Amino acid sequence: MSAIVFGGMSAQALDEETITEAYVYLLGRALVIRQEHIDLEETGAAYNTIKYNPLGSADFVNPNFDVAYLEAWFAVDDKTPVVLEVPEIGGRYYTAQIIDEWGEVIANINERSFRSKPFGKFFLVKPGSKVVPPADAGRIELHSSKAKMLARVELKGDPEGAVRLQKAFQVSVTGTPEIESAVALSMFDNNGLIGVEIFERAEAILASALDVAPNAARMQQQVRAVVAHVASGKDGRAAVDSLLRDKVIPEFKVFATTKAADYRNHWLGGGSSGNYGANYRLRTMVSLMGIWANTGEEAVYFGAFRDANERPLDGSKSYVIHFPADPDSVVNAYWSIILVSVPDYRVVPNALKRYNFNNQSALQNESDGSLKIAIGPRPVLGVPESNWLPSAEGKPFSLTFRTYVPKEVVQREWAPPPVRGADDLS
Repeated sequence: MSAIVFGGMSAQALDEETITEAYVYLLGRALVIRQEHIDLEETGAAYNTIKYNPLGSADFVNPNFDVAYLEAWFAVDDKTPVVLEVPEIGGRYYTAQIIDEWGEVIANINERSFRSKPFGKFFLVKPGSKVVPPADAGRIELHSSKAKMLARVELKGDPEGAVRLQKAFQVSVTGTPEIESAVALSMFDNNGLIGVEIFERAEAILASALDVAPNAARMQQQVRAVVAHVASGKDGRAAVDSLLRDKVIPEFKVFATTKAADYRNHWLGGGSSGNYGANYRLRTMVSLMGIWANTGEEAVYFGAFRDANERPLDGSKSYVIHFPADPDSVVNAYWSIILVSVPDYRVVPNALKRYNFNNQSALQNESDGSLKIAIGPRPVLGVPESNWLPSAEGKPFSLTFRTYVPKEVVQREWAPPPVRGADDLS
């Protein structure tokens, strides 16, 4: 492993691996900070205020068309909790997912994860807070002074009912908490990820939120070693920046779409997310490509970036996914598939406003009970037009397949069938 050289002196502790690990680790937190800025800059947005996303809206990160969706940023201090009220919901999937500032799931309030209190009033408190909730409220200790909530209520053929339940989620504050602004960062997009500037803001980034990962102390020491070299002078800064731009960032982008998780049937995913242990690489990948992933008990995700011949998915070409059996058989709640752009992972506009399919979609099965889904710029011969997801010609895309409350086989071995080129099937 080569070392970075500064002024003719070799720093053996600062080799490429150290810089790479420090960057990928710190990037994971920077991606959440970026999302905090984006969320709070929206008109009318504020901490401790719920945003009730309208049905069918695609104008938010990691969109989900299968549910009535709501989100909020919570902010507390030692004396001021946030009060979250979750309505009683029966007969359809729901969860109130609470996530920390590194992308780790703190809790899912629902009848599976919170069986002793699946609905009602909850006090969300800062770590170590002495606030005692009333007898009718549950206490949830956050990992820091802020957290993100994503709540979902399955449409299940009754969108009006889902919206009524969506609006029944309520948030209030018992006082006026002291709220620190999100760490100031040079804003960046997925095409041009932040470079050496990330290390110039590292101390503020690390101080902004506790990381519960078991290797956090080691990783943060590596970050500080890189910080020291970046601050040592213009040569040190330039050497680190060059390594990031020329090697670390391009290689991480490849890793994120090919090696960050299991690879089954040319789909990346299938394992647990939401709580990552020491796997900071997976955590950063998720925050880059599908921020706010849930735990494996709630949802297992698969991403397709390449077809069955390992060619990148191309919006000018047509593809078919052929499920031998209805995907309903591998879930206890529901499944969905969505087409998104690369590298920003947003839905792709189309004239039909058709962005995804799920188990409530009016899909036509084959005579043998199997299911074909077509993807391409126009309908595909041999697949019902009702089963067609439009793509944008000349633009790359990826597919995300979600399984909600997956059966054990999904965690173990199942994956969606490969995405095959339509021409390869003729």
